[in-house]
Amino acid sequence: MGNFRRVPVGIVGASGYGGVQLVRLLMDHPDVEVVYVGGDSTAGKTFADIYPHMAHTVNLTVEAVDVSAIANRCEVVFLSVPNGLACQLAPKLLEKGCKVLDLSADYRFSNLATYTSWYGKERDDGETAATSVYGLPELYRDRISESQLIGCPGCYPTASLLALSPLLKQGLISPQTAIIDAKSGTSGGGRDAKINMLLAEADNSLGAYNVSRHRHTPEIEQICSELAGHEVTVQFTPHLIPMVRGILATVYADLRDPGLVRDDLITIYRAFYRNSPWVKICEPGICPQTKWACGSNLCYIGIEVDPRTGRVIVMSAIDNLIKGQAGQAIQCMNIMMGWDETLGLPKLGFYP
Repeated sequence: MGNFRRVPVGIVGASGYGGVQLVRLLMDHPDVEVVYVGGDSTAGKTFADIYPHMAHTVNLTVEAVDVSAIANRCEVVFLSVPNGLACQLAPKLLEKGCKVLDLSADYRFSNLATYTSWYGKERDDGETAATSVYGLPELYRDRISESQLIGCPGCYPTASLLALSPLLKQGLISPQTAIIDAKSGTSGGGRDAKINMLLAEADNSLGAYNVSRHRHTPEIEQICSELAGHEVTVQFTPHLIPMVRGILATVYADLRDPGLVRDDLITIYRAFYRNSPWVKICEPGICPQTKWACGSNLCYIGIEVDPRTGRVIVMSAIDNLIKGQAGQAIQCMNIMMGWDETLGLPKLGFYP
């Protein structure tokens, strides 16, 4: 054990909500050491200046983003940056031999034309994007283990796709009938000041936003299409709910075989996720709640069938900052490094 070496890790964009979760979780990870935290707007500040509650554990200063400096010191780099920035950094980091996990949308799409049409940025890193793997371990574990670049999924797509994947992969539903009704806590909107996120605006209120044009729609459709083997469009409606953490996605779809009952589907889901330690299928009649997942990397899935309508209803609950963001990125890192995918990740949430 004398020659054990922790893997040096860097986080670009460490001062946002996703970044601070990464710092917190990686500090407790037995096989890594956080050696670099970077950010342009916060460069020069100590991490404790930004998050005083971590002063006793994190003795790092936020540094300007310098690709050479990062690559010299880090084997693994997490990019927790706004959309459109990772695509400028990742190609250079990969060239210098780093493994890169992008938490933004830049490397989630196999077709960059889709990215450009939804995110409005022209890209010239098509060769790099072609090497990226979509970082949903429950579907792409083998690909992730062989990749140097991971495009980590959005929080809504994580909850939605874990709910839908068995149905699409096994051909159990008519894909065009799929409707995703999802609700997220305010931390999903990031740490920047926004009027709709003010307590006075968001509290005691519930509303939909970006209806029929949310940027996570094409991401969900891309993976659904791959699972179904043909192009799939889905109806996705996000809502803002007055709590800090958590996503609940409720998915409705028409069953192809009206004879299927709830217990059949629970059996199918348990088989589909039998090697997925972070997905828990609820007992019959139990509907998951976001509070169960809060603070953990777990996804809880509940399943119902309505024999009157011939529809399946799947409910999926995650913590948007952990399984929907930082925890999933670390899960991907574990797989890339050949480690147990549960390493350094919280197995139980805060409750209540």
